[in-house]
Amino acid sequence: MAKFTAYIGKRLPTDVKSKMEKLRAAETNPLAIAIYDSMAENQDAADKLDRPSCQDTGVIQYFISAGARFPLLGELEDILQNATLEATRKGPLRHNAVETFEEKNTGTNTGSKIPWLDWEIIPDADYALIDVYMAGGGCTLPGSAKVLMPGQGYEGVTEFVFDVITSRGVNACPPLLVGVGVSTSVETAARLSKRAILRPVDSCHPNENAAKMEKLLEAGLNEIGIGPQGLTGNSSVMGVNIESSARHPSTIGVAVSTGCWAHRRGKIRINADLSYDILSHEGVVL
Repeated sequence: MAKFTAYIGKRLPTDVKSKMEKLRAAETNPLAIAIYDSMAENQDAADKLDRPSCQDTGVIQYFISAGARFPLLGELEDILQNATLEATRKGPLRHNAVETFEEKNTGTNTGSKIPWLDWEIIPDADYALIDVYMAGGGCTLPGSAKVLMPGQGYEGVTEFVFDVITSRGVNACPPLLVGVGVSTSVETAARLSKRAILRPVDSCHPNENAAKMEKLLEAGLNEIGIGPQGLTGNSSVMGVNIESSARHPSTIGVAVSTGCWAHRRGKIRINADLSYDILSHEGVVL
């Protein structure tokens, strides 16, 4: 896990890399094309030199879907704490864990409730799926959540997404992967919005209406023309992923999380015999 955590800071997942190539091929703005080419050169250099692809390697977050019969379920928290410590030393990863109210950098990327662990339990399973995410300062900045009046409906959700991306999206190193959570309250919507950006870029919500809304939001945000690094272009976003839950009839909670163009996340499956399969990157050797 230490090796994998360090690895994703250096190489983009396969779906993100492929999407960036498609956006570059469809771009017509000369400045935007030059920026896409610079991004690709940056990734090649990170790969060749075995260095992080962005100086901000973020706060480490692990999203865990663990089987109830996974043999190391009780030890996972300590394992991931130690993985973060080792990845910080060997990555190397920039020190980004500052203790709140003390304003002191721990120098280890660990601290109170950091690395952040988000848990789901899979009944009757003996494996664990772990998403590793580097929450950088830029891509975290647009994060926002609120509860709408029910009369605002899905139009209110759309307005909120556009307000967030047009006000702060330019600071998050676009083109962005936009995650939208729709639920009852701010905390449930926020959690779903973060889960949304862990999904593959071109995946779709299983609900037909939600999937249609994803495509409409993607098309609408691209019409804004923010472009790569906010310097104008054909695409503002890589895509829009929505995650939702049933909600209270009197409220609509909505939240937005964003991933920058260097969307550093990875998914690994740890089997009961402790063999593993890396699901997010092709051709990985740890």
